[in-house]
Amino acid sequence: MTSFDTTPQLNVWRALLALAVVFVMLTTTGWTALRNQRGDTPLQASLSAWEHGRIGGYRLPDPQSQPTKLARFFSSLTERERASLVRKYPLAVGNMNGAPVELRYRANRVALGKAREVERERMQDSRLTPSGKHEARRRMHRFEDLMEKGRHILAFDPDGSGRVAEVFGDLREAERVSVVVPGVDTNLLTFQRTQRKYAAPVGMAESLYTAERTASPSTRTAVIAWADYTAPSGLGIDSATAMRAEEGAVRLNALVRALPGSSPVSLFCHSYGSVVCGVAAHSLPGRVSDIAVAGSPGMRAQKAAQLHTAARVWAMRDADDWIQDVPYLEFGGLGHGADPVSAGFGARVLSAQGAKGHAGYFEPGTASLMNFAEIGVGAYRSVHCAHEDGVCRTGLSGTAAA
Repeated sequence: MTSFDTTPQLNVWRALLALAVVFVMLTTTGWTALRNQRGDTPLQASLSAWEHGRIGGYRLPDPQSQPTKLARFFSSLTERERASLVRKYPLAVGNMNGAPVELRYRANRVALGKAREVERERMQDSRLTPSGKHEARRRMHRFEDLMEKGRHILAFDPDGSGRVAEVFGDLREAERVSVVVPGVDTNLLTFQRTQRKYAAPVGMAESLYTAERTASPSTRTAVIAWADYTAPSGLGIDSATAMRAEEGAVRLNALVRALPGSSPVSLFCHSYGSVVCGVAAHSLPGRVSDIAVAGSPGMRAQKAAQLHTAARVWAMRDADDWIQDVPYLEFGGLGHGADPVSAGFGARVLSAQGAKGHAGYFEPGTASLMNFAEIGVGAYRSVHCAHEDGVCRTGLSGTAAA
């Protein structure tokens, strides 16, 4: 659940107020992005150690090298050497685009274990307030959850509110890959939820994975719950501008370019996640076949053609989604452009029947989830359009192009 899931009318007024406040700040005082002046984060420390490390007498490659170069490096190592790198640099390996996915899973399990112990110690730290200790306990339990047997953590960064990505299915053998890109208030603690399960990234991805397997049992699929960017916190400056989306777009592009194989990739972008996908669209590799947005505040474009992507662009919005009341505009960096479900935007508009509001698009039994699943497996002629004329299926074949 996100801040967008609270009282709709209140959120709309908060959104409008946030836009007004930001506008005043920009026009009267200017806007300066402030960065905390602090030491290295755990991930930065691990990457720094990697950069000074050696194996077999040779220096390790630049961790920012092209994924193909890093993949060749890891393939040249023995299993013992790879295990040594996981042990010495777990966060670096666990977040390294180009490292084998199975190695990243192992590395992130080690990193999660270390992070869990850090939080366990913080729980006993007399310098922390009761609320600080409570936060440490919540984080420790979340890390334990992520370490459960059978979970495949593709990315993990414990710093601040945290970032994480999890894979459902076999990423290496998948014939189709789907990536769920969530919106505001996404962090380590909101990555999964017991109540309102399908409003959180893990629930969204699990639901989509199950629906895809039902839609096409013979298609090997994998779904990534991708919360590996710093999402805006609530409604305010960050959610009213593209700053977080621009940072997230770089990370999303890096993820897709590092995925193994060459199978088609579909992006499913919810709420502010659709801003991330819109900003990333022009730079994504050609294997991205579809970009589908739900409950979108805009994609930083006035028309789908301005996204400059060869991917099919899909959009849906439930009739009860309050986000339709937020102004679809972009002025001086504020707002996110035209409404993606409007006729003038040019997206293929899908039915979201049954979604019930802003956070229900991945609920089992909804037309929205069914449509996502059909796109995910490439069964385009099976999607349900928002309009009875079936215009959203115009020019599409029954299966996806490779």
